[in-house]
Amino acid sequence: MLNKINNIFFKYRKILIFFVSLIIFFLILYDVFRYEIIFYDELAYNFLVKNLRNDTLTIIMKFITNLGSGLILISISLLMFIFVKDKKKGISITINLLLITLINLILKLIIQRPRPDGFNIINESGYSFPSGHSMISMAFYGLLIYLSYKNIKNRILKKTICIFLFTLIILIGISRIYLGVHYASDVIGGFFISIAYLIVFIEIVPKLLKIIDNNNKK
Repeated sequence: MLNKINNIFFKYRKILIFFVSLIIFFLILYDVFRYEIIFYDELAYNFLVKNLRNDTLTIIMKFITNLGSGLILISISLLMFIFVKDKKKGISITINLLLITLINLILKLIIQRPRPDGFNIINESGYSFPSGHSMISMAFYGLLIYLSYKNIKNRILKKTICIFLFTLIILIGISRIYLGVHYASDVIGGFFISIAYLIVFIEIVPKLLKIIDNNNKK
C-alpha cells in the first residue's frame, strides 16, 4: 500500500507541487489583501532587521541581493547563450528570464502593495508583492538547477551546483527582507508562484523549442 502511494506521488509529483505552490501563493495573497502586515512579516523583521543588522552583514547582503538583479541575470543569460553548445537551452534560459520578469511586473501592477517604509537600507521603486528578486531568482536559478540535474553526469559536481544555487535563491530572498525593501510575505509569495510557473515552463517551452527545431530541419 505504501509503495503504491509512493508510486502515485512520484508519477504526479509535478502536478501536486504545482497546485500546492499555487494554493500557498493565493493564501498569502489573501492575507496580503486582508492585513497590511502579516504576523510572520513582523517575525522576520524582528529577527533580521532588529537583531541581525550590522555593518559587515549589510555589505554581504548587498552583494547577495545584487546576484538577483537584472544586470547580473541578463549577463549570466547571455554567457549561457554564447557558451552552451545546445542553443535550445540558451534560448530557454533567455525566454524564461523574459517571461518571469513580465509576469512579476503584471502581478505587481494588479496587486499594488506598497513597499515597507522606514527601515530600508537601499532604495527601490515600484510595488512590493511579489518580490521581483525572489520570484525571478527562483525561476532563473531554479531552471539552472533543473538543467544541471538533467545534464551533468558527475554526481558530486551536480549535487554541489544544485545545493549552491538553491542556497543562493534562499539567501537572495532573505537579503530583500534584511535590506528592508520587502516583507517576508513578498518573498515567500514570490518563491511559490515562481515554483508553479517553473513547472509549467519546464513542461512546455523546451518541448516547443524542440518541435520548432525539428520542423526547421525538415
